[in-house]
Amino acid sequence: MAGLLDNVNQRTQLVGKNRLELLLFHLRSRQKFGINVFKVKEVLLCPPLSSLPESEAVVRGVAHIRGETISIIDLGFAIGLPPMKEENLSSSFVIITEYNRRTQGFLVNSVDRIANLNWEEVAPPPEGAGKDVYLTAVTKIEDQLVEIIDVEKVLADVTPLREDVDESIVAKGSETDRSDSLPILVVDDSMIARRQVERCLNAVGMSVITMNDGRQALDYLNTLTADGSRATDHIAMMISDVEMPEMDGYTLVSRCKESPQLNDLYAMLHTSLSGVFNGNMVKKVGADDFMAKFSPDELAERVMTILDQA
Repeated sequence: MAGLLDNVNQRTQLVGKNRLELLLFHLRSRQKFGINVFKVKEVLLCPPLSSLPESEAVVRGVAHIRGETISIIDLGFAIGLPPMKEENLSSSFVIITEYNRRTQGFLVNSVDRIANLNWEEVAPPPEGAGKDVYLTAVTKIEDQLVEIIDVEKVLADVTPLREDVDESIVAKGSETDRSDSLPILVVDDSMIARRQVERCLNAVGMSVITMNDGRQALDYLNTLTADGSRATDHIAMMISDVEMPEMDGYTLVSRCKESPQLNDLYAMLHTSLSGVFNGNMVKKVGADDFMAKFSPDELAERVMTILDQA
């Protein structure tokens, strides 16, 4: 266990083509859950927690870690399991993560190990799971089902991000008539993230087409251009998450840039991997831009600038 904890931070610096590393952990049962190592800053035994008045019940308190005050969220409780018992806190673990430009800790019962696999081995949640399910994907490791939690949905429920675009930016967007503009393709496996981006772009007069993962998006683009046309005849630009089942954003962009029909489509990577993001990988796959999630004002202004310069 000590070796696992010591090496987590180093391994967050690794990015492989269509590969991911999952930190596996347990909540209240033998069921294994996973979180992408690239979003993990540190794993440690649960430190002493200070109460946070008027906070959500799932926030068990705050901890002072390496000079920073961090909210500690009971992850099991956040996804509908019973809250962790007070007497179990000292033997539990906290996974310190960075999502959407914010640092927070997730309280879990135990940490298992790191598993290395290919995104093609990861599938979306099964149909019929419901729109409120806290899963973004599932996979099998050694014949055991591993559920990958939609952390963005958890955080949206616990500490919601501002999703509305500032009125001044909306007014700026209304100065240009975009009623005849081509739609923007948004690719993200998180329902919450898709909703946030779509709402943001709709606010400044842009239409949006959404896809759930890179494979689905690439198939869609290839279908559009099967008649010999180019992607830019149909789509204004593509905004893609990096972490997605079936095919990640790196691979999606790389495949687009290799295709004569798709290679001039403007591709922005839009990801919550803000703290450990590998800029060299963006250049390697040929992405045109990168933005850390999620600032509605910044995203709206950046997209308007890109389209106005096209």
